[in-house]
Formats: sequence, C-alpha cells, structure tokens
Amino acid sequence: MTDPSDSAATDDVAPAHLSARPAAETNPSFHEQVRAARSELEQQVGKARADFEQVQDRINERTGRNLLLATLIALAIGAVVLGTLLFVKWLFLLFALPVCLLGVYEFSRALQTSGRRVDVWPHLAAALVITASGFFLDHWTHWVLTFVAVAFVIVWRLLAQMAAADGRTYGEVLSDVLVAGLIQIYVPFLAGFTLVLLRQDQGEYWLLAMIVTVVAADTGAYATGLALGRHPMAPRISPKKTWEGFAGAAVAAAAAATLFAIFVLHSPAWTGVVFGLVMLVSATLGDLGESMIKRDLGIKDMSSWLPGHGGVLDRLDSILPSAPAALAMYVLFFPLVGS
Repeated sequence: MTDPSDSAATDDVAPAHLSARPAAETNPSFHEQVRAARSELEQQVGKARADFEQVQDRINERTGRNLLLATLIALAIGAVVLGTLLFVKWLFLLFALPVCLLGVYEFSRALQTSGRRVDVWPHLAAALVITASGFFLDHWTHWVLTFVAVAFVIVWRLLAQMAAADGRTYGEVLSDVLVAGLIQIYVPFLAGFTLVLLRQDQGEYWLLAMIVTVVAADTGAYATGLALGRHPMAPRISPKKTWEGFAGAAVAAAAAATLFAIFVLHSPAWTGVVFGLVMLVSATLGDLGESMIKRDLGIKDMSSWLPGHGGVLDRLDSILPSAPAALAMYVLFFPLVGS
C-alpha cells in the first residue's frame, strides 16, 4: 500500500522545483524586452540593407553596370591568372585558350547579328591553331600561321557564298571577307602574343606586369573619370571617356609599372615608367578600337556572359593590343634586368 506521507512529500517537492526556475523565465517583461530588442535589431539591419541598396543603385546608375558583381568577377579572374602565372606557368594555357575561343565566338555572333556572314566553326578552329602556336612554336611561325588562317577563313567564306548563291551584292561579300580576316587578326593573333611572351625566360613576370599595368590604367581612368571627368576624350566613339580619366590612367599605369619593375622585375625604375606609358597608349587605343567596332555594330556590349562587365572581349579590349607592345618592351628591357 502507498504511504500517504509519500504523496504529501511529492506535493511538497513540486512547488519547490517550480520555484527554483529562473525568475526571467516566468517574468513576462523579460520576454517583451527580448522581442523588442530583436525587433529593433531587425529594423536596423533592414535600414542598413536599404541604405546599401540605395547607394549601390546610385553607383550602378552612374556607372551603367553592377559594380559590386563586376568587382567580384574581376577578383575571381585575377585569382586564376595569378595562380597560373606564379606557380605553373603552362597552366595559363588552360585559361588563355578557352578565353580566346570565347572571344572569337562572341565576336562572330555579334557580327552575324549585324548582318555579316561569318562561319563560326572554321574561325574557332583557325583561332585555336593561331593562339596555341604562340606557346608551342616560335614567333615567326605564329606570324606565318596567322596569314595561313586568314587565307583559310577567307577562302571558306567565298566558297560558302558560292554554294549559297543567295544574291548578296559585291559590297556585302567584300564586307564579309574583310570581317573574316579581322576576326583572326584582332582576337587570336593578338592573344597569341601573350603566349609568345609567356614562353620567354621570366616571361610570366613580364606578362603579369602587362596585366597589372593595364588593369591599373583601366581602374585609374574609371575612378578619375567618374569623380572628375568633365572633358570628353572621343565623344563620337566612347562618350564616357574623358581627358581627366586619361590623366588618372597615366598616373596609375606609371606608378604600377614602376613599382613592379623595381620589386618584381628588378629592372631600373625608368624602364617601369616607359613600360607604363606604352601600356597606357596601347590599352587606350584598344579600348577605343573596340568601342568603335561596337558602335558600328550598334551594340553596347559584345555579350552578357560576364555580368557587370559585358562580354569576354569587353575585358580583353585593352589586353589584346597591349600584348605585342609588352613583348617589344621585354625584348628591349630584359637585358637590363638586374643591372
């Protein structure tokens, strides 16, 4: 039988157990304070997010692109380039070849959209041969293969036009032929010089110097033009380019190239200044050249593959003409390394 005293003891323990619970758990005001603090925190976070989005929208409206996303993509590409050039330089091929082929493809598609007749697959095959020859063969072979590739795509276009017999005028056919040669010279031929430079003794550092200087010039032009730009540089070609931006690009390019020459290339400081100014001119001409092509085609960007940047060629416009210029600087200044 159950002892009545056990039941009484149990009844006495229960209130004691409940009374041992923290007062905060039974105090309604504590829960209200927690809810109020959480609500205030959520409001502050929401306000900060709204302010950030407003600032980003103003920047995007001013710059015409998603600056945050563009920066993240640029950092990712930069990490790949640095990783390949600084550790195992032949791995840069695995980056350069696909990028070149993507550039050829998007250029071909943009030309097709504008009414030109472009044979995409022959262009891709020729571009692969031209670009790879820069690394695996000597630079004279690179030139010869470029002429062969240009002849190949031109003959292919003429034969394709003869087979189509669609009544295109002489002027239209001539335009198609000239465009075929332009694609091979503009993208794979110039891109191949990056690989010609890469295969040289310490060429990876000079290639990196070229990329760093061009990026510095682009960044300096962008930041200075955005903050101080008042006088258009070439309004009919690129309305957003200003002389103030060009001056900022000159300072940034010269500074970046000089520091790179002193601390990485171990060459005299004046070679860095010359290198930076040469890269400034080649990068600016490349940028204006691509802007002229896009204006002729009636497009803003070559494609939308790189959010915040446009297309691959929109990022290579300054790099492509700078590659042969950087190779020339290497030939002139490399004997001075260490002096």
